[in-house]
Amino acid sequence: MSTNKINKSFVDKITLPETGQAIYRDNELKGFGLRVTAGGAKAFILEKRINRKVKRITLGKYPEITAEKARKIALEYLGEIATGINPIAKRKQQEAQGMTLYDVFQEYKLVKNDLKPKTYAQYEMYLDGELKDWKNKPLSSITKDSVVKRHSELKSKLSPSYANNVMRVLSAIFRFANIQFEDDSGNSLFPVNPVERINQLKAWAKEPRRQTVIKQHELANWYQALSDMKFNSSLDLHHTASDYMLFLLLTGLRRNEGAKLLWEHVDFEDKTFHIPDTKNNEPLTLPFSDLIESILLYRLRFKTNEYVFSNRRTGYLAHPSRALKYLKETSGIEFTFHDLRRTFITVAESLDISAYAIKSLVNHKSGGDVTQGYVINNLDRLREPMQRITNFFIEHANIQEEHYVPKNN
Repeated sequence: MSTNKINKSFVDKITLPETGQAIYRDNELKGFGLRVTAGGAKAFILEKRINRKVKRITLGKYPEITAEKARKIALEYLGEIATGINPIAKRKQQEAQGMTLYDVFQEYKLVKNDLKPKTYAQYEMYLDGELKDWKNKPLSSITKDSVVKRHSELKSKLSPSYANNVMRVLSAIFRFANIQFEDDSGNSLFPVNPVERINQLKAWAKEPRRQTVIKQHELANWYQALSDMKFNSSLDLHHTASDYMLFLLLTGLRRNEGAKLLWEHVDFEDKTFHIPDTKNNEPLTLPFSDLIESILLYRLRFKTNEYVFSNRRTGYLAHPSRALKYLKETSGIEFTFHDLRRTFITVAESLDISAYAIKSLVNHKSGGDVTQGYVINNLDRLREPMQRITNFFIEHANIQEEHYVPKNN
């Protein structure tokens, strides 16, 4: 490449390359140069050996900075290099120092784009809530002491689990920053995760595991109230929600897994249904019991769209909480949607169904259980335990199966 005195006159008159880019080096200041592209972009550069490797530093684009200004910046960088300072690492460090918590979160979303929308929404909720005053602060300014103090305040004002969840989100963002942003030597620009101080102090709030289920002696009253809601309420929501809640009890599905069940994933010939999108990202296929099949055939009579438990306004049963509140009040039994799943698991265990079969039915990962990796739970092997669980509920909840037998109109 040619050498020239790189000044305003030279930069203005330079001929653009037909393709790609061309480099012009200054004939006075070694390493200083101009990069020009076929598209007309012009940028000042500095090339210098740093840590035994030739590095090219972009000083700025023309005409955003002048040739004289770029030359002055190049001299400053050369001075730093002469004293052992890596200007590239220094600049990256300065840029990192200016990145806010929300800046890093935006990068987090771009890189970790396989998370569920609900997860991102939860992160946003905390960033706009309990972490709002930190949202636009440089990430590097969030200290260990401030994290411990904020966690302690949240434990006092909110539930222990909520306080912990806020800090887990903050920790996840810091862990991401630690890995994502590095200098040329591979050293993290965010080497410290201040949330680790909570671990070191063993200050995480104790979160008592919820153990509530619908007890065996409550099942009959629960189903009677469910049946009354189904047949004696004028609300379409109650009619659909009653079938939905019974379906959750009989299958052990999570709330959204049942609510978003599609007709295309129900196979009446094979007597199975399929949940492609689960909490642990492992698709789930389960066999029918006889009552589950009856419920699905019953819902088929009221099919209005692609969802089994449909709602004319929202598509699927997106807001069943009002029906849940109604059923709790009329039955006198306090329970949540997830309690239906816990009740299913508790009943399965009481029937001495194998732990491996239960894990397969409720789609729990095996974790460190090596043995389960060698056990193949095919659908036919799961039909018998699924039917046994259904039979238990039919007997103890006094479920009237004829309520779900399709009738000819």
